[in-house]
Amino acid sequence: MNRKYSAIVFDLGQVLLPFDYNIFIEAIDKYKQGLGKAFIDKYNSNYNIHRDFERGKIPEEKFIRQMLNWLEHKITAEQFCRYWSSIFSLNNDVISLLPQLKKNYKLFLLSNTNSIHKKYGYEQYDFLNYFDRLILSHEVGYVKPEEQIYREVEKASQLASDEHIFIDDIKEYADAARLIGWDSIRFESYNQLKDELGVRGILK
Repeated sequence: MNRKYSAIVFDLGQVLLPFDYNIFIEAIDKYKQGLGKAFIDKYNSNYNIHRDFERGKIPEEKFIRQMLNWLEHKITAEQFCRYWSSIFSLNNDVISLLPQLKKNYKLFLLSNTNSIHKKYGYEQYDFLNYFDRLILSHEVGYVKPEEQIYREVEKASQLASDEHIFIDDIKEYADAARLIGWDSIRFESYNQLKDELGVRGILK
């Protein structure tokens, strides 16, 4: 595949950081059986609140207040932030690729995320230092698959659209990158990612 790649753009959740909301549910159920699942059901049925928080449109304090109402005030704001952010683990296989890729490419992180997950969930991880810039939805005011959030990456990279390749586990988000001239890989597994990067000559 004869294409010049200069920037590799990674999604965060389920690519570098797998997450599992069952961890949150189990933590909440210790305070009242069934409350964790009831909360997640209500959260998913009010997904506009989730999206607006990811866009940075809802202040953190207001979001937490709404969440605590749904949790019947069984826990404190601090507990909520910690439990809500305990869902992440490390995909060390994918993370191990970053230092190798960093030698030849600019690296960017592009994530639909929020201020609580950043502060309590992942900002302490050293692997973030491999990235030239973190483009986080709540900081730029856009979410994938909106075109503007991909353009924020281009502003940071100062590179042509077709020099970017995006890795995301959600097909809709990977496809949106292609619509503006990027290449993209829908992430399924570490081995599949290595194969896809190898075909493109990015990994030897």
